[in-house]
Amino acid sequence: MKTLTHEQRIAIAGKTLAELKRLYPAPAANLHADTPWQLLFATVLSAQCTDARVNSLTPGLFRRWPTPKALAAVPLETLEEAIRPTGFYRNKARNLLAAARRICEAYGGEVPNTLDALLTLPGVARKTANCVLFGAFGINAGLAVDTHVRRISFRLGLTDERAPEAIERDLMRLFPQSEWGGVNHRMVWFGRDVCRARRPDCENCALAAACPKREPPKDAAPARKTKKA
Repeated sequence: MKTLTHEQRIAIAGKTLAELKRLYPAPAANLHADTPWQLLFATVLSAQCTDARVNSLTPGLFRRWPTPKALAAVPLETLEEAIRPTGFYRNKARNLLAAARRICEAYGGEVPNTLDALLTLPGVARKTANCVLFGAFGINAGLAVDTHVRRISFRLGLTDERAPEAIERDLMRLFPQSEWGGVNHRMVWFGRDVCRARRPDCENCALAAACPKREPPKDAAPARKTKKA
């Protein structure tokens, strides 16, 4: 596996950003949410679950529990049953209830808008925190690394790392901070439309000439757990 120089990565990152912005000038959010709490709720549910499945369930969930306070008093079994279709529902239910209670106890019932505060919530790691900060508050504190970002970044040679936080550090050095949230949204759509996990459409990809076409190691994917996302 050939490691690119920092200068080569900077060049590819620039081409990648330009192409992503051309393809997706105003990318729609993948999870449907109108408030910071809704986005946090949906993002926790999306671990190891498709956005489409989450979006099909959340309207009803948001009506039942529109605020952290509304959810905090719910029996665990009730929440487990409601979110069962998203998979790993026991861990997700425990984390959501604990997060709702902490938000009520420590943050006056409002989802906090700093990275450090969000990381104190049960079930919330950097990916979820970054998604909530950008999606709900327009804050670029980091760059969320999900399965699409990980795969595309490795194929393009933008990183040699395997752990999400290490990949994030590499990408934050390559893209302007003002673009971090947009890079995540655009890479998700690009990963679904073009740079798919199976049979990527390299023939119709404008980045093909600059792409080393490296496949991520099989152990690059995160362990299947939802304690922190």
